[in-house]
Amino acid sequence: MNSMTRIKTKTPNPYKLIHTETDTHDTKTFRFELPTDSTLDMLPGDFLYVHATINGKPVKRAYTPSSLPGTTGSFDLTVKRYDAGTVSKYLHDQQIGAPVLMSGPNTGGHWVDGMAKRVGFVAGGTGITPMISIIRWILTKKLDAELFLIFANKTESDVIFRQEWDRYLRDYPNFHCHQVLEQPPPGWAGSIGRITTDMLRHHLPPPYPDSCVFLCGPPAMVDSLETTLKELGYPEQAIILP
Repeated sequence: MNSMTRIKTKTPNPYKLIHTETDTHDTKTFRFELPTDSTLDMLPGDFLYVHATINGKPVKRAYTPSSLPGTTGSFDLTVKRYDAGTVSKYLHDQQIGAPVLMSGPNTGGHWVDGMAKRVGFVAGGTGITPMISIIRWILTKKLDAELFLIFANKTESDVIFRQEWDRYLRDYPNFHCHQVLEQPPPGWAGSIGRITTDMLRHHLPPPYPDSCVFLCGPPAMVDSLETTLKELGYPEQAIILP
């Protein structure tokens, strides 16, 4: 029997792009090849650096794999294309078969089995990518934890992994999801606007010793909501920033 190799590099290593999947109008999931019996040496929520040379200058950006940790033979990055995002545009311009340089995985604000029984997730836009890795892990492993997701976007077409959230709500009684849109369609059943104190209070687990909250999104949102979570009684060590 072949033993599994766990990959972690400090220097950039080339990974071949083998598949792309369109998630939304501006977001794609990129699948990169690993050796058959290899996986990334990471916990759910850890991240990679993507390295590129753009206009003659070396740049790097952090991305959290969206694929399930422990997956062998490949891994996924889910990336939104931003007009001002040099590396996100670089990734979206890559063709199948192209090598992309990455280093890591690096330790982020990650999940460790048993760290909480009630787990909150507050995500804005592509801040959902570390959350999906953690949520997939907990549900796939059938861990004893209840999950509460608040996911904020501008429009319905911006909601990444929309079908997956609907499936989890249908298939897993321990998964709860509350969606927030700034520009909702007619008849929208979720919340409207931005994430508020009342939303956090009503859709997250209370700040008990067996609770934690993962928070990820635009920096201004994270700064504001981290302060709000502390005001609601969540201790600093229970607020995790992937």
